[in-house]
Amino acid sequence: MINSENGFITATSKKERIVSFLWQHLLLVCSLFIMTLGVAVCVRSNFGSSVISSIPLAMTLAGAEGKAPGLTIGDYTNIMNIVLVFGQILILRRRFEKMQLFQLIIGFLFGFLLDVNMYLTSSVICDTLLTKSAAQLAGCLILGLGIAFEIRCGSVTMPGEGFPAAISKAGGIPFAKAKICVDISLVVIAVILGYAYFGKWLWNVVGPGTLFAMFFVGMVVRVLDKHMGWFDRLLHYRPGFRRYLFGLARYLYSKVNR
Repeated sequence: MINSENGFITATSKKERIVSFLWQHLLLVCSLFIMTLGVAVCVRSNFGSSVISSIPLAMTLAGAEGKAPGLTIGDYTNIMNIVLVFGQILILRRRFEKMQLFQLIIGFLFGFLLDVNMYLTSSVICDTLLTKSAAQLAGCLILGLGIAFEIRCGSVTMPGEGFPAAISKAGGIPFAKAKICVDISLVVIAVILGYAYFGKWLWNVVGPGTLFAMFFVGMVVRVLDKHMGWFDRLLHYRPGFRRYLFGLARYLYSKVNR
């Protein structure tokens, strides 16, 4: 009886861990969808993309002109994320935790959802200063909201955060300083790509909106962080899948036998 009871407790505990893991990562997927929606809106603003999408956007535009492989912005984002993860391995060497390889999965999902949201926002056209500014503001707000959710989910970080974290750990410098340096480097590379492929500065890739996003998104995340108690409660909610399935089965059975 005692063994049976202990076995029941162990099974229940295991089930709770599985449900908790699935629920946590379901919310993470929702967070990534919101983040990529914000990135897509920033790209559609034609006022300057977000930092993380500047290089992929420059390469995508070059691909559309036949000057680079014709991949989507999500595909180029995946390639950049792979580079960032392997950069962490080179920096940290033996101190790199194997668990952080899951950044590749998160990064791939981010790239896929970015392509989805680029498709969903394909009808957004910004050709005036007002519409460009409004779209950039909206995109940054949405991106900040998604990042605030993603941080709360507490899963593996995005490669864009993991790389400066590795630099911070290896060099003993504050993460904020490392993050700024990495962001500036990504923007500089995007500018260089513009000159390399088009011989000019691509203002729709790196523009005023890019500089605005570098500072404003962080502000949004800090403000929202003080009002995320409801999301914490949602994160710790444990949906009763068995109860819902049985309830649905009983409902369908009653309909069939009427």
